[in-house]
Amino acid sequence: MPLPASIQEMLDIQKVSYNIAPMDPQALPLSLIHGQSEACIVQSVILQDSQGRVQVLLPAGSLVDLDELQRQTGRHFEGVNMDDIRPLMEQQQLTSIPAVPRWQGMPTIVDAGLLSHKKLWLEAGGDSDMLEISLQDFESIISSSDRVKCAMPVPPMAVDPNGDETQIFDSVKRFTQKRIKQRLDETLELPPLPETAQRIIKLRADPNADINDLANIVEIDPSLAAQVVSWAASPYYSAPGKIKSVHDAIVRVLGFDMVLNLALGLALGKSMSMQTLSPLHIHQYWRDAVYTAAAVEGLVTSIERRHRPGFGLAYLSGLLNNFGYLILAEVFPPYFANIERLAKANPQVNKAVIEQVQLGITGNQVASWLMGSWNMPDEIVVALRQEHNPEYDGEHKLYAKLIYVAQAMMANAGFGSRLPSPIPHRLFKELHLDPETAEITIANILESGGDLEAIAEKMRG
Repeated sequence: MPLPASIQEMLDIQKVSYNIAPMDPQALPLSLIHGQSEACIVQSVILQDSQGRVQVLLPAGSLVDLDELQRQTGRHFEGVNMDDIRPLMEQQQLTSIPAVPRWQGMPTIVDAGLLSHKKLWLEAGGDSDMLEISLQDFESIISSSDRVKCAMPVPPMAVDPNGDETQIFDSVKRFTQKRIKQRLDETLELPPLPETAQRIIKLRADPNADINDLANIVEIDPSLAAQVVSWAASPYYSAPGKIKSVHDAIVRVLGFDMVLNLALGLALGKSMSMQTLSPLHIHQYWRDAVYTAAAVEGLVTSIERRHRPGFGLAYLSGLLNNFGYLILAEVFPPYFANIERLAKANPQVNKAVIEQVQLGITGNQVASWLMGSWNMPDEIVVALRQEHNPEYDGEHKLYAKLIYVAQAMMANAGFGSRLPSPIPHRLFKELHLDPETAEITIANILESGGDLEAIAEKMRG
């Protein structure tokens, strides 16, 4: 695949010598990804302050340390919303932010650590090739750029859930030194499982439960009942006639299993006060939840019945995929704000990794641990714990991998704050998903974005 025309033109103007290097992220050695060899992959992020936007080049497998950058430049940088960058990328048919200096004419800041490598692989903005360039040629094209030490190495994510409780306790002990004095349960101040959720879980275990039993539980909570009815009445489901009750929502539109899991997800969401979150944060939480649940729902439906995981639990895992976000905001509000700031500045880094850098734990770890203590189904516990780990191969792996694929495919289609990234073909094979059918499914869901946005807005209330 040829280089994007805009990048080819930039290189020709700068008269730089380079080779085209095929890029297969799945086959790259970790030493190269993390800059531990003579060669190093170079990534680009865009920041801004009152003086304008700048481009920062840094090694792959690292993130921009905003505080260190401020100390060295005297400028208070923040990240740029992906919604503002994406039109530029689409206009030039790019799938990533090119690591070519002075992209879009922006001043470029170069992490000094890049200059310790003899060979550099620059992301070219496409999805299949990189630019291989010598250090000497690289230095010639960054001659007018500032060189500072601003990259922070990204630690490997913990993948063994057996150590989560110890890690959570250790993290809280570290915060004890920062004037958090209570024991773990007091420090976290996490509520017990909501009463409505307890009743729904009990109902799930009752083989004789029927529609009336479920409707009665949901209708005890008027707010929850209103949300279920409004969800079913959304144009997204195109239900004929008016949905007047929870019973209508179950019988005519969503079905028993769907309403049971939807109500459970909404009840758990209400267990957090959300007092430290802005209206925008709350909307973003429900937006992510609604879109991910819809994407997982669509993908599961496209899988042959004999290979299909449990529909209701898959849907619920999608709806709860970011429950750890609420927990971190509830428990560690000052540090949550810094996580948000770093994540916005580093869209190339998984947000869970940034949480681990800041707190020593991830929101997914805490959410999974909490779900386990609430005796939620094992499928949900595993899905939340392993959703960022495509290598997980244990029991209930399909639920975690459905979330991973759904979110990656939405990002690749231009949704949300994540950058596009390749999806290993083996994941489609494990899930018994046809990639082309999956792409059509995700495209159809995103085309219904207006309806899903309306649902998310109602959930916020």
